[in-house]
Amino acid sequence: MTALSLGPSPARRDVLTKRIRLLVAATITYNVIEAIGAITAGTLASSTALIGFGLDSVIEVSSAAAVAWQFSAADHAVREAREQRTLRIIAISFFALAAYVTVDAVSALAGTGEAERSLPGIVIAALSLAVMPFLSAAQRRAGHELGSASAVADSKQTLLCTYLSAVLLVGLVLNATVGWSWADPIAALVIAAIAVKEGRDAWQGKGCCAPAASPAAATATPVPSQSGCSCRPGCSCCS
Repeated sequence: MTALSLGPSPARRDVLTKRIRLLVAATITYNVIEAIGAITAGTLASSTALIGFGLDSVIEVSSAAAVAWQFSAADHAVREAREQRTLRIIAISFFALAAYVTVDAVSALAGTGEAERSLPGIVIAALSLAVMPFLSAAQRRAGHELGSASAVADSKQTLLCTYLSAVLLVGLVLNATVGWSWADPIAALVIAAIAVKEGRDAWQGKGCCAPAASPAAATATPVPSQSGCSCRPGCSCCS
């Protein structure tokens, strides 16, 4: 019987681990600055969308911090032992984000307040839309190759922040130009639904790159990817 590859070599694993640490550190630093800027601008403009976006950045920090804690361990076995707990923290972050975005969107649709134009908010949203996709893609690739479901899940959290940035930018621009205040909360409800799905997947540990949870799962025919991760039927994370 031909032996199956169990993942990257120890040397390559160390490189990927360091890369994820750097990406997580960059994500935390950026989101702390973004949170301060968005909450301040939102308060000045009475914009619940901007304040919500700032709180999303805080949630993103908690998710990235969980991954940072997992990968702070020097020993690979310890990092693997922390994987499930990290996934649970990320899942809770997704659920918290979905809850807040939903409440914020419903409040906006109910007309609880009219936000003023916010040029700083538009700049913050545009900058996030430019930065976040690169951080998400880089961490996602490293997580795939390393076989870390938590790193992949956190990259999805960052990607969701990208979607929220786009939604916020459209909403702020439409509000500033043609007064279409309803566009932002409608799109935000869609984002909330996506967040719930990603949170459920993270809670259940659904990650193509994660080790099979049971012998039965392990019997599924793996589909090799270019990154060397074994994807089971129905998975899309290695595509």
